[in-house]
Amino acid sequence: MEETELKQEEASTSDDPVTHELVEAVLAAVEAEDQARLIELLDPLHEADVADLLEQIDRNERRALITLWGHELDGAILSELEEGVRDEIVSELPDEVIVAAVQELETDDIVYIAEDMEAPQKERILKLLDDADRVAVEQILSHDEYTAGRLMQREVVAAPQHWTVGDAIDFMRAEEWLPESFYDLIIVNAQMMPIGTVSLGKLMASARATALRDIMNDDFRVFRVDQPQEDVAYDFNKYHLISAPVVEEGGRVVGVITIDDAMEVLEDETEEDMRLLAGVGDEELSDGVMQIAKARFIWLSVNLLTAILASAVISLYTDTIEAVVALAVLMPIVASMGGNAGTQTLTVAVRALATRSLTTKNIGRFVGREGIVGLINGLAFAVMIGVLSWLYFSDPLLGVVISVAMIGNMVVAGLAGVIVPIALEKVGADPALASGTFVTTITDVFGFFAFLGLAAAFLI
Repeated sequence: MEETELKQEEASTSDDPVTHELVEAVLAAVEAEDQARLIELLDPLHEADVADLLEQIDRNERRALITLWGHELDGAILSELEEGVRDEIVSELPDEVIVAAVQELETDDIVYIAEDMEAPQKERILKLLDDADRVAVEQILSHDEYTAGRLMQREVVAAPQHWTVGDAIDFMRAEEWLPESFYDLIIVNAQMMPIGTVSLGKLMASARATALRDIMNDDFRVFRVDQPQEDVAYDFNKYHLISAPVVEEGGRVVGVITIDDAMEVLEDETEEDMRLLAGVGDEELSDGVMQIAKARFIWLSVNLLTAILASAVISLYTDTIEAVVALAVLMPIVASMGGNAGTQTLTVAVRALATRSLTTKNIGRFVGREGIVGLINGLAFAVMIGVLSWLYFSDPLLGVVISVAMIGNMVVAGLAGVIVPIALEKVGADPALASGTFVTTITDVFGFFAFLGLAAAFLI
């Protein structure tokens, strides 16, 4: 016991509290059906760390752990889990455990847990909520996915403009329904339209007799329920917002969005861009083999077609390659350098589009800059590969041919890395979607055409 406690103490000082030793100790407690020991191990952990631990173990181990843990399961843990693991756990939990787990959650967290579930599971969760929470959650779910209405929480702390600071403080102390975390008091008129906000810091620093209208901030941002969540996250990041009210069509406040939800959207958007650039979907570590293989097969098939296109270009110059065997050795260098340069530019361009720093006004400057960068790097690498080819194959003209091809392909790579994602956005597609495949195809095809075409013209 002392040895295990020592290991836990050492783990608590590390960057990741979910160590191999902790996981083994938890599984040992589960195998021994020692509920007291299991609770002792899990209680000090943050909800996100418990979720991390649950995702690391297999399905049978999770089932045994949840069964032994019982009513100790915190609803916040469910909101931290990967979708597949969460659905699996919820499907196996008894109703009383689900009620205990979600009854303390804010409505936006309940929505996050329920929104991606299959209809039977979703209905089961909703039926277990009390009437007020169920109505609030159903209203949020009625809004389109990926909008401010779906992102918001219904618990709004609002006050009329004629109240004083003392009235607001007394109101908040008396009410039990207030959300666990909120940052601003929303000031509303008689029609429940937001007219200003008062931060809790300013509220507590003001005298009780001070009228709320005298200290409210009337320069604040409001989001419509149908506004895309990407716009919400962008404004939160740009204007350094902490919270903001959400209004329905008539302007009446119906919810509030807080910074944690907005930043989660930003994180999800960044992760989605990375996945799309790599040609993978929304897969998780808990997904099955066939599910992952099927999702990846689609883009691998597209990549196969583009590879065939590049091979078709090579087939046009088979006689040239047979005459100058060194070309077969040097071809991959031209293609690889162009592909990597294009990916570098593509990554910067996709991120610039996502953060809206790349606009119609500065597109020309950005394209020109990337073309010049490609030219500079192309010249530098052309000198290196040209000299090496000359020395290795004792053919100065071969060195010149690959140098010229390298310069051209690096410039094309820089331009393609910008133009492809911009073009995809213009046609309404995600700029990260398959951009990597298209850019690589362009650099491969141009690189092979330039290198082999120059070789056919000057070396044969």
